[in-house]
Amino acid sequence: MSPVFSDGFKHESLPNKTIFDYADFLKIRVPTACSRNGSCHECIVHIKNGKDALSPLSESEDFLKEGYRLACQATVQDLDSVVEFSTLRRQPRILTNSITRNIESFPKVTIKNGRVFIDEIDSDRYRGKILGLSGDIGTTTVVLKIVDLENMKPLITSSFENPQRFGGSDVMNRISYDSGENQGELQNVLVAAINFEIGEMCKNISAHRRQIYDCVLVGNTTMRDILFGINVEPVGQKPYKSIIQTDFENGNRTKTSIEESAETLGIRIFPKARVYSGPLISSHIGSDIAADLLTIQIDESDSNIMLVDVGTNTEVIIGNQNKMYASSCPAGPAFEGGEVKYGMPGYDGAVEKLEIINGSVISKTIGNQPPEGICGSGLVDLLAELRKSNLMNDLGVLSDNKKEFEFDSSRKMTISKADISSLAQAKSANYCGQYITLRKFGLPVDSIDYLYLAGGFANYINSQNAVDIGFIANFPPEKIKKIGNASLEGATLMLKSTKLRDRIEEICSKIQHVELETTPDFFEIFVEGCMFKAMPKNFTN
Repeated sequence: MSPVFSDGFKHESLPNKTIFDYADFLKIRVPTACSRNGSCHECIVHIKNGKDALSPLSESEDFLKEGYRLACQATVQDLDSVVEFSTLRRQPRILTNSITRNIESFPKVTIKNGRVFIDEIDSDRYRGKILGLSGDIGTTTVVLKIVDLENMKPLITSSFENPQRFGGSDVMNRISYDSGENQGELQNVLVAAINFEIGEMCKNISAHRRQIYDCVLVGNTTMRDILFGINVEPVGQKPYKSIIQTDFENGNRTKTSIEESAETLGIRIFPKARVYSGPLISSHIGSDIAADLLTIQIDESDSNIMLVDVGTNTEVIIGNQNKMYASSCPAGPAFEGGEVKYGMPGYDGAVEKLEIINGSVISKTIGNQPPEGICGSGLVDLLAELRKSNLMNDLGVLSDNKKEFEFDSSRKMTISKADISSLAQAKSANYCGQYITLRKFGLPVDSIDYLYLAGGFANYINSQNAVDIGFIANFPPEKIKKIGNASLEGATLMLKSTKLRDRIEEICSKIQHVELETTPDFFEIFVEGCMFKAMPKNFTN
């Protein structure tokens, strides 16, 4: 009999056992809310090897793309085949640090005479705690925080991989999936995963989920609208706008923020609690970037700043409280574990730092674990070090026209010509967004006071290496500020203050959107951005 593998652990194949059974054997947490009967769709796993050894797809699994199964439905039938699976809830490295902002609180929820009031409406008796939930719903990772609304102190933060991955690794694929016959499944699995995590967090702080009376969840336009059950098909078609944004522009809405009851959305907190998400800026630039702007205090700044929130979709904001330009860059998943053979997200075992000294590679992995692959920060280092060592030219061609370069001898892991090409295009998307938006703003880099780098990936990159290969704009190191998960911090600020919700609505309504694809010389800039060299500091129209 051949073993069943997951996350480096294995168990001997046994008759009539499901993937969920093997997860139990291996002590791997797989969520379920339906007692494993296939109805909740929470227990999605990725079958890396041996999919033909499993039972045929059940009716409960019709919504899944090839390579994904429900752990409770997939039975290992061929006991002589090697089966390898991974959960979609493998714990990523939680980014807890961010710059913080002290504000005067104006919460939606208050206590009067032993009663809980929501928007001044008597809603419940006081049950010993008044809690709020903030969250950043990313394309790749979801991060949640519970806050004590009486003293505004954070109690617990948790994160998990977005379980919507079976619908595609980027927003355009998610849009395509949600616009098809399985519309609603992405919302269902996300809400189920959020509910599961809320339960685990409440256990850890000895609280009840019904003590959560307010909720602020932010995300890019697609993630936000999917969460709220809004048709996202228009976001995937020109002019790439949410229905909410179109209604606002046509005068049918007064704002682009959105709010629903927890009961309506199916989020298991106090049923009458409101779930709020901040305003959209334009196109794919959503409430997560609005949250970023609150974190860096753009609402009070006269300085010229540049914000780059790096992810599967990278967003760029340049300006001050009086004048701002914004763009969105479809970078894709190459730097987040996709499209690169040995690429992986920021889990234990991922190469996160790398140097090439006298032809030898010296690397460090997350958690100091044996190397399993390489994450985004490691890829930035690898590309920069290949250039510094003249092992690759600025066109991305390896020396002696080699087809690949081995960066880890223990597992024979390499970066290939195809990998470099994918990374060059992903990098160029970021390059174009920053270059064109800086040019539109009309000032050289030297006239910008700070470059703020937001997001988990950006937090761990070597800034100088990123500058050297043209991944970020050509700022001096002293002007580059890593601000961590600014979206989560901004969501928490909105949780603490309804006045800031109103203020960010006002700010976002003034931001001018830069459409990269309609820029006349976009193709020329994109080609230039594919080269592994620093961006210019001055820009001409």
